[in-house]
Amino acid sequence: MHILTQMFGWLNDQLLKMTWLFELVRLLVEKVFGLSMEDRVGGSVHFFIYDTVKIFILLSVLIFAISYIQSYFPPERTKKILGGMKGIKGNILGALLGTVTPFCSCSSIPLFIGFTSAGLPLGVTFSFLISSPLVDLASFLILMSFFGIRIALAYVVVGLVLAVEGGTLIDKLNMEKYVQGYVREIKSTDVEVEEMSRRERISFAKEQVKEITQRVWMYILIGVGIGAAIHNWIPQPVIETVIGGNNPFAVILAAAVGIPMYADIFGTIPIAEALFGRGVGIGTVLSFMMAVTALSLPSMIMLGKVVKPKLLAIFTAIVSIGIIVIGYVFNAFSYLFI
Repeated sequence: MHILTQMFGWLNDQLLKMTWLFELVRLLVEKVFGLSMEDRVGGSVHFFIYDTVKIFILLSVLIFAISYIQSYFPPERTKKILGGMKGIKGNILGALLGTVTPFCSCSSIPLFIGFTSAGLPLGVTFSFLISSPLVDLASFLILMSFFGIRIALAYVVVGLVLAVEGGTLIDKLNMEKYVQGYVREIKSTDVEVEEMSRRERISFAKEQVKEITQRVWMYILIGVGIGAAIHNWIPQPVIETVIGGNNPFAVILAAAVGIPMYADIFGTIPIAEALFGRGVGIGTVLSFMMAVTALSLPSMIMLGKVVKPKLLAIFTAIVSIGIIVIGYVFNAFSYLFI
């Protein structure tokens, strides 16, 4: 058992945390750039280079692997799987399928239209809509590389619970009449799902890596830049006053700041890492991440085109309250995860 533990620890350090890359960038900063890691400038340069390279390496490898798996679950097949499910089982399945079909919150909207026009229960569709941008296998592994397996697992679990509970509540409220009429009028056609060869799946995975990287690279660079600033330039007393443990409204503030932003989860992780490293509560950090990915302003505007204001307001309220509750619970029991 001890040997297995050591082996897992080595693999985690070298493959996920990439300690070899940390040391390589440290040598670059100190020996080539002539900067000290103890200074703000040197620390910021190291943080920016190390996190950027690390995220892009992990992103490319993981998206390729996840996309290969995803090739077995095209939207048509996902729709067929969910079509026969209702109630809590349907909500659970919708949330779980969202984890293997990683779309950003905006690209999930066309799927929402397709699922709704196909007659899928509204609650199941919303469980998928919440889970898809919030939780996926790639984000879990990247979260584990930054925060460890406990926090990564906790994030996935609470994300799935939020998706299931959110969809269940919307289903119980009978909100079907608040979907825009034209969505119901769209005729759903059954498209034959063509089986892909191994070569086609590899080609699909490569295209997904290219497409997703092109879509998120700017957010990653912005996120890493903000993270470097938080990590090295914002004084600790300021962080503690604004979103530290002494501020009872820290979780609410973090969620409120996250909602207007638009970024993929990969762009929020460097910011979350920097906040966590400066002593911000894990619940506050998770609330920020969830708000950015699940309730970004652009996605809410797009969702407002397919549902009526009352349903949009209820959806936003359910997810917002869920995120805030999760934040406070995690802060209260943070000793279980750190």
